[in-house]
Amino acid sequence: MPSSKHILIIGGGVIGLSTAYYLVRRGHQVTVVDRVAEDHLGCSYGNAGMIAPSHFVPLAAPGMVALGLKWMRNPESPFYIKPRPSWDLLSWAWKFYRAANARHVARSSPLLRDLNLASRTCFEELAELPDNDFGLVKKGLLSLCKTNHTYDEEAKLAEQARALGIPAEVLDAKQTAKLDSNVRMDICGSVYFPLDCHLTPHRFMTGLKQQLNKLKVQFSWNTEVAGFTRPSSRITSVQTSQGELPADEFVICGGSWSPLLARALQLRLPMQAGKGYSLTLPNPRQLPSICAIFTEARVAATPMGSALRFGGTMEIAGLNEEINPVRVQGIIKSVSRYYPDFTAEDFRGIQPWRGLRPCSPDGLPYVGRVRSYANLSLATGHAMLGLSLGPITGKLMAEILSDVKPSIDIALLDPQRYG
Repeated sequence: MPSSKHILIIGGGVIGLSTAYYLVRRGHQVTVVDRVAEDHLGCSYGNAGMIAPSHFVPLAAPGMVALGLKWMRNPESPFYIKPRPSWDLLSWAWKFYRAANARHVARSSPLLRDLNLASRTCFEELAELPDNDFGLVKKGLLSLCKTNHTYDEEAKLAEQARALGIPAEVLDAKQTAKLDSNVRMDICGSVYFPLDCHLTPHRFMTGLKQQLNKLKVQFSWNTEVAGFTRPSSRITSVQTSQGELPADEFVICGGSWSPLLARALQLRLPMQAGKGYSLTLPNPRQLPSICAIFTEARVAATPMGSALRFGGTMEIAGLNEEINPVRVQGIIKSVSRYYPDFTAEDFRGIQPWRGLRPCSPDGLPYVGRVRSYANLSLATGHAMLGLSLGPITGKLMAEILSDVKPSIDIALLDPQRYG
């Protein structure tokens, strides 16, 4: 058994808390610091709650650049980049363009498959813990298609999934309606991914914090990191608004704020904050039994107990947490296109949530040790897969920091792959 270390984690989102959980289970002493209050509903709380082996294609994929440029003309579209003078944004966009090719998808898809399937197993194990019911539902996911063109494209994706060992069934409209008769759909067909799952993110995060409290993890909320003490190639402490905090190892899990922390250590971490929105209906007029993706609209619909959450959009606008009502309106308009019994009136008075998802240019997270410092690691950049990949990321980081060979080859996730 490796010797116990004191490990300080910067970031109390799903990645940071998952890392803390698996580290303390391996016998380490763990402290988690976060710049916001404990009750702050950040990116880990208002998302679509999907555990998605179906999402094996990275964000940087062939056709995404052209599609993104097309969407830019519509302010309500699924994707928008707010123009601003930023060298970081231009550099990120160029790297995204370079990565959006078939070779990158072929290299990345097996890894994303392995990570998602392993994380699914972790969620099943976590759901078995006493008093840890976070609403895990294992009924699969439907990718709903409005047009024949999209239906054909999704059928090709289903072929790729099956080639990777991920079950996928191409269904027509009648077969889809039979699979989920709880909601009326206006579609031409769908692809069903039976291994996908969903949960209620807030319940998951609350339960995870309760588990960490039982395991004596130390928390320091409302704690801003101001700098690092690094007399050599090792970091000895972090300087914070609550004083200096020493540790043996340090892990940056700061989500969209990670590049700012990395910059303080002269590390380059290409990343953009992708703002997403969600609206949750507490008493929907219909409640699907299976979570779904509105494929053309890039909107997710997830039943969460008796509530129904709709989430989507990718708005690249910097570290800006303001709510753009035009983007929210795009989500609302898409709902009735796929679920025709819903109307805009259903959303009257529903407060939209927003969160900033940390997006790397190649669509893969940054996970592992850095070469510049002997005791620094990164676990960030998961974009829309933060919840889905949270537990397996935590498990892999615990293996790495315990000097154990990672159970999955994560060479593609090198935190310094961009220098």
